[in-house]
Amino acid sequence: MLHTIIFFGPSGAGKGTQAKLLKEYIEKKDPTHTVLYFGTGARMREFISKDDTYTSALIRNVINKGKLLPSFIPIWLWGDFLIKRYTGEEHLIFDGTRRLLEVSALHTALTFYTRENVQVVILNVSRKWSLARLTERGEKDKRTDDLKEKDIDNRLSWYQTDVVPAINFFREHSGYRVSDIEGEQTIEEVHRDILKALTI
Repeated sequence: MLHTIIFFGPSGAGKGTQAKLLKEYIEKKDPTHTVLYFGTGARMREFISKDDTYTSALIRNVINKGKLLPSFIPIWLWGDFLIKRYTGEEHLIFDGTRRLLEVSALHTALTFYTRENVQVVILNVSRKWSLARLTERGEKDKRTDDLKEKDIDNRLSWYQTDVVPAINFFREHSGYRVSDIEGEQTIEEVHRDILKALTI
């Protein structure tokens, strides 16, 4: 059975880390199928660092101001990724799909590709935990989107107003299995709990 897993959680919850650990686990368990992993944040940073277009310049400007990008940008990024790389024979892991419009579009894509038994992982952490992790990450990696406390606070507020309704979309639709995971643990403990919760 091919797996489709979508990660949610506030900024700093460790979605990217856990998604990559899960990717490695599935690759070891099923070496006959490729695992396609799409991380919205990483893909966005890659795009603006390599692309020299008017659109990428506008995206950089929005990010530098700590603002939200319009939903069509992430939808275009993962849509382009699927169209170019998905053959129908891969496991899929998504990390960073956020607002209701985005998950509604993803729902139509998964329906179009007849992906069934989709599993959604929610990494639950407190605002204090997220703030500490993002500040630490910004200082370590010099990521400008993690350095300003005001911008970090905005991102955590957006999670409640914009992302939680998107999560509820999956909770309320059949065909999706949602698992809530306690994220304020060690990386290894969170990974263990994810494996326990998922049907893999």
